[in-house]
Amino acid sequence: MAAGPAAPCGDHGPRWALPLRPPLCLACAVQTLGDGSASLVRKKHALSRLQDALAWQALPVVQLLAPDERVCMHLIGTLFGLLHSVEDSSALNLLAEVLVRLLVELKSEQYLYCILDESQKELCKATTMRSSLPTFSLLGKLADAMPGFAEMLVVKHNNLVDHLLMGLTYPNERIKAAVCYLYGKLYSSPVGTERLSGHFEERLCGVFLNTLGCAQTKELQINCLGLLKELLKSDHFVSIFMNNSKTEEESENTDFLEGENPLPLVLKKLLLTRDEMLQAASSHCMAAVLVHSPSRYAPAFIHADVPEFLFECLLCKSEVLIWSVYCCLLLLTEERLFFSKCHTVYGIESLVRSLQGVLLLNNVELHKQGLLLFTEILKRQPVEIKLFTNRGVCIEAIDVLMETVNCPVLEVAVEAVKAVAAFLRKDHLSSPPVPYEELQKLLEAVLKRCADLSPPQSSKRHAGDLLFSVSQSHPANRNLGRVPQRQGQFLLNTLESFRNACRLAVEFQGDFMAQENAFTAPNSESKDTLSNFSEFLLRICDSLCIPMVMSYLERAVSPSVTEVFISTLNTLFAVVPSMRNKFSKKLASSSFIRLTLELKARFCSVQSNPVLNHTCSSFLCSLCLNLYSATEKTRTSSQEGKFGEIERLLHLHEMSELLQKGLLQLNCTIAESLLLLSETPEPFFLDQSLCNHQHCFLLLLYFAYTFGDRFVPDAELFLAVRNFLLSAQDHGDCPPPHILRAALYLLAVCQDKGKALDMRSLSTIRRILDNLPDLSLVYVHCPLLLKFFLHYPELMGRFGHQVLQLWFSWEDCKQTEVEEADFGSSDQLTSANPLLPILKSNSSILLILLDLVCSSTVEVAWKVLMTLRTFLERNEDVLVCDLLRSRFLQILQQLLIESSSATLQANRNLPILLSLLFLVQLRSKGIRELDSTDFKLLHQVCNLCGKCKPRDTDLLQPSLNFLYWSLHQTTPCSQQRAVAVLLSNVSLLELLQKVLECTWLWSPPSRPACLSSEDALLCSGWLLVASLLLYQHRYNTEVHQTLSVDLTEVLNAVIFRNKKPVLLLVSIMQFLRAVLRQNFSSSLLVIAGQNTSPSATQPQPSSLQDSALHPLVMQQIFSLVVSLQNLLVHVQLQKDLLLSQAVVACLETLVEYLYVKNQDVALHVASQPWHRFLLFTLLSGGQKSFLQPEVLRMMTLFVRYQSSNIISQKEISQIIQEAAEANIAELPEATSHALRLFLSQIQNSHYQVEPEQSGIIQTLLDRLSGQSTMCVKHQDIVYPLIANVCGRCNRGRRDTEFAAHSLVPAEGKQN
Repeated sequence: MAAGPAAPCGDHGPRWALPLRPPLCLACAVQTLGDGSASLVRKKHALSRLQDALAWQALPVVQLLAPDERVCMHLIGTLFGLLHSVEDSSALNLLAEVLVRLLVELKSEQYLYCILDESQKELCKATTMRSSLPTFSLLGKLADAMPGFAEMLVVKHNNLVDHLLMGLTYPNERIKAAVCYLYGKLYSSPVGTERLSGHFEERLCGVFLNTLGCAQTKELQINCLGLLKELLKSDHFVSIFMNNSKTEEESENTDFLEGENPLPLVLKKLLLTRDEMLQAASSHCMAAVLVHSPSRYAPAFIHADVPEFLFECLLCKSEVLIWSVYCCLLLLTEERLFFSKCHTVYGIESLVRSLQGVLLLNNVELHKQGLLLFTEILKRQPVEIKLFTNRGVCIEAIDVLMETVNCPVLEVAVEAVKAVAAFLRKDHLSSPPVPYEELQKLLEAVLKRCADLSPPQSSKRHAGDLLFSVSQSHPANRNLGRVPQRQGQFLLNTLESFRNACRLAVEFQGDFMAQENAFTAPNSESKDTLSNFSEFLLRICDSLCIPMVMSYLERAVSPSVTEVFISTLNTLFAVVPSMRNKFSKKLASSSFIRLTLELKARFCSVQSNPVLNHTCSSFLCSLCLNLYSATEKTRTSSQEGKFGEIERLLHLHEMSELLQKGLLQLNCTIAESLLLLSETPEPFFLDQSLCNHQHCFLLLLYFAYTFGDRFVPDAELFLAVRNFLLSAQDHGDCPPPHILRAALYLLAVCQDKGKALDMRSLSTIRRILDNLPDLSLVYVHCPLLLKFFLHYPELMGRFGHQVLQLWFSWEDCKQTEVEEADFGSSDQLTSANPLLPILKSNSSILLILLDLVCSSTVEVAWKVLMTLRTFLERNEDVLVCDLLRSRFLQILQQLLIESSSATLQANRNLPILLSLLFLVQLRSKGIRELDSTDFKLLHQVCNLCGKCKPRDTDLLQPSLNFLYWSLHQTTPCSQQRAVAVLLSNVSLLELLQKVLECTWLWSPPSRPACLSSEDALLCSGWLLVASLLLYQHRYNTEVHQTLSVDLTEVLNAVIFRNKKPVLLLVSIMQFLRAVLRQNFSSSLLVIAGQNTSPSATQPQPSSLQDSALHPLVMQQIFSLVVSLQNLLVHVQLQKDLLLSQAVVACLETLVEYLYVKNQDVALHVASQPWHRFLLFTLLSGGQKSFLQPEVLRMMTLFVRYQSSNIISQKEISQIIQEAAEANIAELPEATSHALRLFLSQIQNSHYQVEPEQSGIIQTLLDRLSGQSTMCVKHQDIVYPLIANVCGRCNRGRRDTEFAAHSLVPAEGKQN
């Protein structure tokens, strides 16, 4: 407030003028204050003006007063005197402020001592304590304004302290407040604290506590708390306050505490006030006490029930009070009594509600402090005392944690995740119903928040590759520097939370009440189940947790993070027991074995990081045991309990002991372990630690390689494993079976990359395996192991039979059964059955397989036969027929000798064996002379058929196929002998008689397109009988048993069809052709009399014409012709080549028969006008060409019998022209054969053709004759359902392939 030059005072001159508005003469102001006659108003005005001068013009005032000590002393004395003479409170305050400001500006100890002297005098002469109030107030303000004043008072005028103590006992709270304020300033000085220590202990403590406890005014309460705050900075004073010298029994006596009026009860009293400032100060003082030693001082506060009132204070809106209470409660959590007295149970709801309110405030530090308190309570709460007795509070706590986890401030989120980790305890959540659904949301939020902080994974490398790249590229300290420390801490806390959740799920498995929600309504499903929660943990670990950690490992590898991560994975094995094996397999296939080994080698060498070492070792042990248990379970089930559960558990126990001992010491790198695997122990000293190391490393490699993690070069591993086996054998050490299994598997897997084993190695392996009680102990169901044993003759000769038996014991029967239908290409088939290429390269294995058929169980034999069937069908170029036929004969002889009719019918392997026998025969493409083995087989099969019944379709079907083949695919000489063998077997002929009779007894199928096994057997029976009729007539073979057939039933089967399957209809037509060719006269066949069926057609010979055609009559002939014509029309629509050729062949044979019996009838039938319409129908199909087998054969028939009304010269010319223009080489075989018959018939008929056409016909015949046509013996061969035993659904189409050219008539043959 500067002004221009002040107007000079008339009495004192311009020297004392101060530039204020209005101007002030300092001398006049001092004079006015010292004038006893001046009024109080004038003095207050002068004081006010002097206050302004010190505030705005302090330097001029000091410059005026400082040179003249007398003036200064006068002014100070005047002001001090007024301070004790004026009673007006406003004037007193103004006086004290001016005096303090003046002394501060003068900065002279002389004047301070003067004040202290005057104060001492004033206090000594005071008649009442009330008059001492201005002195106490002045001294307090001076101590506050001048830091050194308190030390001067204590050192030079310590007798003033006695007056302070007297003021504290005076019953005036203003005086007490002033005294407490001055005490507070004195004890805030280190010198004052030291000098007044005894004073406090001997005199002040009790008086002060009484004053604090009885204080009524807020001024006194605040000043007392201020003094208490200063006193509580000293551990000595705190000890005195808390009466630490009392015994424990006294300290726990509540009545004693109240009688002494101790500090906890005084502070608790302040908490009961509704003043938030006092509550905050009180809680702050409590925290100041507890911070010295919570274990010593917390019990007193807890016995006084202070925590209860602290929790109540949390419901306020004051951030300062909430902070103070948080701090105080946080210190109380270090004392066990705080929890055992159930204060946390009482206050947890208040704390949760407080956190909900605090989250609405923009105070990050308050958020962190509240979460820290919540975390400590959750951590330290005793297990036997449930914290959350109300499910609603538990849900609210989850909501608070969810909100804080999603907080954008990372520091708050870190504290929240710590709280989540502490929250996930069974005793916190065991009150039913457990909020599983809310826990899922919380965990998902935690993992997603952590994942958001991590950059995405740069590639889909396996776990081992990630760690390997980090360890090779960056030192550990540099890696950790690249990742923000808070981010790494957040990840660590997140993994701890997830691990606790997994442990929680495991602990709840033993609690029936926690399995499902007991409050679920009837007939409804609840998502709040332990099963859903456990599956969620496994699912989110796979989808979120593991990728997140892998992303972190790309940039840094922290031992603490990896320890928690590996521990979490280890816990997850028990979370969903049913998924344990599947989870283990996924971890192994994702290179976690390699990852863990790299971690141990990097952080656990030289006995460092023992916790991480133990965690990694425990994880590897659990992983290996799970994988072993899974394979052993499959092994036990596949072998039908050969090794029971007890043996499996014993092996599991042995492996567990080995892994627990050896894995802790397996801390070297993979390369070093590989060298140790090849190391040989010293002679006469078996190093057990080295053996444990080698065995553990072999097991880890075995499980890793089993699931595709091949992290060691194959050639090096092959050499190391070979050396290991050689060393073990040289020192007489026989490794346990599970170690041998691992070694053999690794050898088999690496065989292709390593050199072939020498004789020494093979001898070693053989000796080791010979010492085993059972080869199944070391067997692994792997194609490479199978190939390994079958690759070396030394091993195959000794162990091939056992290995193949084990192989088929493990194979899936259903897969073997349908593999041919499901796998079209050879590569797919090889992958489904890897034994097939091995069989192709080494056909001698086939003999072992055939031995298995006899010596193995039914299931194994079935699988072996299915494999052989597939092999024979897919590998026609392998010459194994002679080898297999002799072995088949031995097997059949053994079966027929050892088995009765009933056991044969129950033998499910015998049909497959017979089917294979037929497949072996079918592989002979050309005509072959039958040898002695063939005739013996023929004899055995005939005997087998004789022991069967028509219902034994599985046995009879392949047997009749084999007999049928034996008649057709051989030379006439062998054929004659084969017919004799068949016709000499009476039981076979009796069976065939029963099979033929079943044709009329069995009901037709509901789906005629699908051929049943019964219909297939009927087809085989009719075809075989037709062949026997043919060849018996040809070779005039002796007949020992005749067959009887009802001709009417046969004709009705063709005429009415009655939904019969196509192949059965074709077979009956074949039989009909055979009897027509023999004019119904055969020593083997007896035509039965009239049919007694009411529905049957029963014509009687009514004319000479019928008598000539006997046993047929005209009505039957015309019905048969019409039926065959209709069938051809049907064939045109269905495009069925097999049926069309059968119909045409039957029509040809019928006309031939009629021509022999009655030429007129034959020519009449051949000249039916309907035939021309039938030709037009056939030509109107999709091809619209004469060059169709059916059309050409019909044309041949009409030309042969001179049916000029059916076929004209013009149409013959068209056929010749079309044939001349066609590419003969590209015509189907059936078409070529039919065309050749047609052209030959034209040359031999009366039809007149032009010379040019005659040349064309001859040229075409020459070209057709030059082609390799089908053997005549093949023409009448139909193989019905050769794969019937496999249960194929597409039977009919397959048979068509075999019978495509079966019904072409033989030219000029007298069959």
